[in-house]
Amino acid sequence: MCITIVSNRDLISLSVQLQRKNGREIKRVMAMATMQESPRSPEAKLGLRVEDLWDVQEAQLSPTEKLNACFESIPVSAFPLAPSNQEIEIKSDATLAEAVMKLARHNVFSAPVVDVDAPEDATWIDRYIGIVEFAGIVVWILHQSEPASPRSPSTPTSARAIAAAANGVSFALELEALGLGSAAATSGNFFEDLTSSELYKNTTVRDISGTFRWAPFLALERSNSFLTMLLLLSKYKMKSVPVLDLGSGTIDKIITQSAVIHMLAECAGLQWFESWGTKKLSEVGLPLVTPDQIIKVYEDEPVLQAFKVMRKKRVGAVPVIERDGKKAVGNINLRDVQFLLNAPEIYHDYRAITVKDFLTAVRSYLEKNKNAFPMVSEYVTCRKDCTIKELIQLLDQEKIHRVYVVDDDGDLQGLITLRDIISRLVHEPRGYFGDFFDGVLPLPANTRV
Repeated sequence: MCITIVSNRDLISLSVQLQRKNGREIKRVMAMATMQESPRSPEAKLGLRVEDLWDVQEAQLSPTEKLNACFESIPVSAFPLAPSNQEIEIKSDATLAEAVMKLARHNVFSAPVVDVDAPEDATWIDRYIGIVEFAGIVVWILHQSEPASPRSPSTPTSARAIAAAANGVSFALELEALGLGSAAATSGNFFEDLTSSELYKNTTVRDISGTFRWAPFLALERSNSFLTMLLLLSKYKMKSVPVLDLGSGTIDKIITQSAVIHMLAECAGLQWFESWGTKKLSEVGLPLVTPDQIIKVYEDEPVLQAFKVMRKKRVGAVPVIERDGKKAVGNINLRDVQFLLNAPEIYHDYRAITVKDFLTAVRSYLEKNKNAFPMVSEYVTCRKDCTIKELIQLLDQEKIHRVYVVDDDGDLQGLITLRDIISRLVHEPRGYFGDFFDGVLPLPANTRV
């Protein structure tokens, strides 16, 4: 017979461990009971997985370090699949017009491009040639209007010049109707000429590959971690991350910034989320964009001017400001150019359509065609005393990508994007990516890689 002698110290230690374990089990049971009372999404169940990992982290770790460790322990294969209508691919021989329509119809910003010339047994490296973004197509279209040299008397001044450019004349032709100085005279004829031109109808997605307007096809394997995915969507400025099934050589899922924000919104009530989400914006260093850094347009400026400003300043959207005041009356996004490309009703009654006219026309159009174009930019605000949790729930509920921070008078105090929020959830450990990004993506400022 073997007798084990247990000291008082051992008994105390065992008691503490049992209490901790029981505490974790009680919290888990309560969380599960809440989910059963109010069915939650797969993202919420994923949050419980983070909760379990959170509870076993070393006590000396900071909350951010705990979250890093939790997300590093979960593979991206655990991320729920997106709705089937959002899992789309675009063939390399699709025209720009077809790509714009498909992205708009599926209410997505970007999609992977499949090389139609790749053999059936091609690996994923040969099958996918990049990610095409809606904004990238818009930028490409606008780029064709840029003059290669100062304006000269012989430069065509009619919007009809787009037709000449489309039929083989150099893209360097300056289209005065697209110029910054003369944008006020832009009429609906320009958009009619553009959408009916050979340039727009026949240029394929493949034709614009290999340019700065394309995002590289940077994909993750199913075994890669959540932390890697979150860093790519925040610090490394990717809007979406494909996850590959190496066995089939196809994309298993595409994780977007919006999907991550939805996941966070569904985790409300869990300990790990509440410890971070109940902090006020200023406590986590938000907003990152200050009032003097916000790019703006005035309501009486031509709408084409707004799109060109976004292209030149490399921003995805701008607030629309009153001419005689500081208040914003709306928001316009690069993707909103779809209404000019796909819905001629928007502009045909206008000789010169201003930003204000454009917003009014779009709202009227959407009331009559609620299912035609689900994407529209809205001007949504929050206050500085808002919490991260409240902001995430607002972004998820409104299905938007940015929120403007305002004071009690409604004046702009800052700007917060989805990327900004994700960047405050995790941090990049030193040397995490090594030299992986050399020559692949531009390194962000103050990078530690």
